Amino acid sequence: MTSVPPSRIATNHAGSSRLGRASFSALAAESALAQALPGFHPRPAQQRLAVAVADAFEGRQLLLAEAGTGTGKTFAYLVPALLSGMKTIISTGTRALQDQLYQRDLPRVRDALGVGLKSALLKGRANYLCHYRMEQAKGESRFQSREQVSQFQRIVAWSGRTHSGDLAEMDSLPEDSPLLPMVTSTTDNCLGTDCPFWGDCFVVQARQRAQAADVVVVNHHLLLADLALKQEGFGEILPGAQAFVIDEAHQLPELAAQFFGEGIGARPLVELARDAIGECKDVPGALAAVQAPAQALEAATRALRAAMDNLPVRGTAWRALDEVDVEPALGMLLDALVHLQAALDPLRQAAPGLDACHVRAHDHALRLRRWLGDGGERGSGSVPVPGTEPEPLSRLSVHWYELTPRGFRLQRTPLDVSAPLRTHREQSNAAWVFTSATLAVEGRFHHMAQRLGIEQAQELIEPSPFDWDRQTLCYLPTHLPEPAMRDYGQAMLAAVRPVLQASAGRAFLLFASHRALREAAEALKDAPWPLFVQGSEPRHVLLQRFRESGNGVLLGTASFREGVDVAGDALSVVVIDKLPFAAPDDPVFEARLDAIRRAGGNPFRDEQLPQAVIALKQGAGRLIRTETDRGVLVLCDPRLTQKSYGRVFLESLPPLPITRALADIQAFFATPPQA
Repeated sequence: MTSVPPSRIATNHAGSSRLGRASFSALAAESALAQALPGFHPRPAQQRLAVAVADAFEGRQLLLAEAGTGTGKTFAYLVPALLSGMKTIISTGTRALQDQLYQRDLPRVRDALGVGLKSALLKGRANYLCHYRMEQAKGESRFQSREQVSQFQRIVAWSGRTHSGDLAEMDSLPEDSPLLPMVTSTTDNCLGTDCPFWGDCFVVQARQRAQAADVVVVNHHLLLADLALKQEGFGEILPGAQAFVIDEAHQLPELAAQFFGEGIGARPLVELARDAIGECKDVPGALAAVQAPAQALEAATRALRAAMDNLPVRGTAWRALDEVDVEPALGMLLDALVHLQAALDPLRQAAPGLDACHVRAHDHALRLRRWLGDGGERGSGSVPVPGTEPEPLSRLSVHWYELTPRGFRLQRTPLDVSAPLRTHREQSNAAWVFTSATLAVEGRFHHMAQRLGIEQAQELIEPSPFDWDRQTLCYLPTHLPEPAMRDYGQAMLAAVRPVLQASAGRAFLLFASHRALREAAEALKDAPWPLFVQGSEPRHVLLQRFRESGNGVLLGTASFREGVDVAGDALSVVVIDKLPFAAPDDPVFEARLDAIRRAGGNPFRDEQLPQAVIALKQGAGRLIRTETDRGVLVLCDPRLTQKSYGRVFLESLPPLPITRALADIQAFFATPPQA
């Protein structure tokens, strides 16, 4: 891969592309951006990154860029994107980041630069109100409480005022509200041009705005849904895009595996059954034909969940089929889908909604057959027959299930998505910029490039510009037992308590498992600091309360690792209990490791270690968010010093001063920050 060292970009920016020179100047001390934005100051690393992005745009090239926290990577890619005039798709990791980019960062840069480019925000259809689904819900009795009825009435009232239909406008509507499936559409249940509300459809309007825009802000889920040809996003826009910027690019491979696979779940099955009955109300005689098979489908779905009750939360298809009652229950579910499809067949012309239900029943049955097709073979399609040559990773998939308290999902996931990602990228003939604070392992992009299907690209690593010697310490406690020992959790908390006393709380503790999280919450419940525990409240509420507390202690697991952005004194300690190796009960991860092993690779070196290093960098990145932050990173896992691979983790982190003495931590917090 072609490497672009920072020094070359820094010294040769004048000899870079026209766009590169303009981008460098736009981020300089005397620029319009500096004059328009209070507090703006030039950052050499930001300028170098902007030049690299601009050069990639001009040359329609690939760029892999790791930009440490504080580099200012958002402005570094927005400036060349806006100055280029090219049709640009910017994809972020989450909807929250998408909203922040579109509503705050993009307008500020655009106005400061004085460019008149059009921009648009585009989300997946599940984020937009569906008039048809809302009208259908008015005549049904699915509401389970008075609060749901009241909330639905607020949605109806808001539907008459909103211009975008984006449900994020309703602050009072929780992200996991059971009302959402009732008032939004999916690819399966959308009626398309047959819908009586097609002319007022918010999804159609959002896509039209995106079609006409110069810069379109999406999220990875929407981008991947489109790439996976699921017609969930903006298929008519991608062919016209000249440049793509993938922010938080480290998330892309895992998300891509979801979208290039397929699944079938309990909730969509139950919704299909209920929708089929609901669509009968305006078709004489339809209810008599559809009600019984629809009810049978709902009953079969619940029966399958009950049959899976004794299974682990996640596992391979063959593990599920080993359970005595599961295979017959799967057969009943398939029969119910076939019977519902047959009942709907003669009614397809009577109403668009019944036709759509017929298509959904057919598609669900096909997906279930495909899941079962290899499901009975040990290895669930991911392990070759003994004595044969191992298949390429790109041709393998794993069939697995996941249980929730009242539902399930049957999933077929490819083990390698590099080939389809590479194909879509090459067909676009566009520039592609992949950036994140955590892409490299030991200063190399090899692991992430391989997973993204990138064989040759420009590379740039811009370390965080923070003064690590002054702002931070990394504490490695001594005398901790092996992480697998039963008393590890107690010993870890005993080592951490003095740190929390020295910092007066103000800490974020990251745990490798929910069990460890619960044990810590119990152990710290009487501590003298406010305790905030993941899962006790909605994420945004919990984080806001933690920020406002000033001395709180926040407990979270891996899913919280990338969602915490707290600047200032409220977060002055980050504790990581164990090295974040992927959970051994993840069937997709285990199948990938097995396939690497059979192909002659080293699963630990090639997959487990680099994935864990990137995860640790994400967790550590929560500590210092601005030039004035100070804090201590506590890495409790003794394997960092006892195992040879511990060096890989430590060398991949920013250059924090390391200590093993608690007295140094106490002195750090007792010493006021330097001016």
